Amino acid sequence: MPRIVLENLCDSRLKVYSSCTDAQLRDFPDVEQGLFIGESRKVIDRALDAGLVPYSLFVEERWLDQSEELLQRMGRTNPDAPLFIATHDQMQALTGYEITRGPLAAFERPKLPTVEDLVRDARRIAVLEDITNYTNIGAAFRSAAALGIDAVLVSPSCHDPFYRRAARVSMGTVFQVPWTRIGSVRDWAHEGVPLLKSLGFVTAALALSDNSIPLQDKRLRACDKLALILGTEGDGLSENTIAQCDYTVKIPMDHGVDSLNVAAASAVAFWELRVNHRED
Repeated sequence: MPRIVLENLCDSRLKVYSSCTDAQLRDFPDVEQGLFIGESRKVIDRALDAGLVPYSLFVEERWLDQSEELLQRMGRTNPDAPLFIATHDQMQALTGYEITRGPLAAFERPKLPTVEDLVRDARRIAVLEDITNYTNIGAAFRSAAALGIDAVLVSPSCHDPFYRRAARVSMGTVFQVPWTRIGSVRDWAHEGVPLLKSLGFVTAALALSDNSIPLQDKRLRACDKLALILGTEGDGLSENTIAQCDYTVKIPMDHGVDSLNVAAASAVAFWELRVNHRED
């Protein structure tokens, strides 16, 4: 891994850390699937665990010693990936970060699998419909990794789990839980829900309605293959999505509260309906 101690910030290869948005990185030229940025050793380690290929690394000099093992690992994965070493002032000038908590790394995006390939051996999956808050996406993935979700599907209008903030909030679990996109932009559920049913999944929409069943209903736990579908932060799931699902499910609540943040709701649902349910 070539080590480049920066004398100035004019190197065009640094633009991935400064002037490129997440969306621009996704369409980065000359990289087939585009790039994404991983922040911190934990996130970068988990990306490497998932077999992702580093494109370059950018580290403040004070983190070099603590990051040496990680640097060696990245060098073994892609010996040609450059390592840029910056002072604190250079790092701040380029990224705008006043405080850094470790290295930044640009990775090549993997090609997303088909839905059929992704869920072939899955028993519990989550579908995220049109969620646009990166923190909620990252938190949902972290809960999915911890609580037995085998795969996550995201609608075309849902923000990208590999975007920087989502990956950071997830603590890198977006690289541990397999995911892909499902359906078309116009109406993902029109084709997506029937596809899930054809693959053997019972579909459960988390939403409040007159015919919602409680999360602890035994029919849900009895499902061999279950897809839990969660909606956007403000409006929840679309009426069309709810209508196409086998069940509409609610989380019973107290004190007059009618709903939870989607990230919190996902954690409760994943825990209650995981396959290997512990009673302790």
